Amino acid sequence: MANYLYTLTQAKALRDQRYHRKPGLRLRNVEDIRQFVAEVELCLLFPVQTLEMPSLYQAVCGHANPTDTSLRDTNIGLTWNTKDHALDKRWWYYGKLVKSKATLVSMDLFSSFYALSENFGDPDDYLTEYEAGTLSADAKNIYEALLNEGRLHAIDLKRKVGLYGDERKGKFDKAINELQGGLKILPTGVAEAGAWRYAFIYDLLWRWLPDVPKQAQAISRPEARVNILARHLRNVIYVTPKEISRMFGWTKVEVEATIATLVAGAHAVTGNVGKGLPSAAVVLRLMSGASPPSAAIVL
Repeated sequence: MANYLYTLTQAKALRDQRYHRKPGLRLRNVEDIRQFVAEVELCLLFPVQTLEMPSLYQAVCGHANPTDTSLRDTNIGLTWNTKDHALDKRWWYYGKLVKSKATLVSMDLFSSFYALSENFGDPDDYLTEYEAGTLSADAKNIYEALLNEGRLHAIDLKRKVGLYGDERKGKFDKAINELQGGLKILPTGVAEAGAWRYAFIYDLLWRWLPDVPKQAQAISRPEARVNILARHLRNVIYVTPKEISRMFGWTKVEVEATIATLVAGAHAVTGNVGKGLPSAAVVLRLMSGASPPSAAIVL
């Protein structure tokens, strides 16, 4: 068992390696960014203090400092501009997914997220949720505007559903986040519209990514959770059940079953298995016979 133990220092060093939070690993161009997302498969656009996950911005910076929003920061430019450039490329999924934060997911892993949603790829899926009271009227109206009109930028979309104006901005943003979190819509481009000459163009997810619903049908919900947690654990090295539940919105029973599957498959260990790590942590397991990890290991 000693071969699978991590100290807290080792685990954090591996996180920095995996997150590219080292000057020698920093992302310098669009191709570096594409490779990074393909490697980690699940990351935030910008770091969020309460969410342990790789972020594209910190990988571009090559360090773990918080976001610098000054216009002098070229790392902001590369991060933001690449995100915008990629919106219509289908390189990955981008949207407000994990805890309503800007998230990037590889297309391979995204099918598992879709398998956990209430969608089946039918244009009228939204009606079931609306009739059950789990989809708001504003979200329903936005969805139907896109369904009937096709892709629309945010300014036109606000006008179509009667949510244009500063006093209605909060309601519009809330409904947009609701639809993105429910994997019903996503941004697919940027239009030069509005006072800032910048507005996201939105489309229905099943229409923009028609293969995803088909792929998700072959994935059961337990399998989807295992796929997601396995990739997340590969990045973060260790995580507690409470963090898993809070990040992905899974129940305690779902979290416990998913962890048990990973442990049974020798992908993870649980319990007090590392000096300084939380006693309840789920910890990434090395191959049998491997030595304790060092900062030089690339997973």
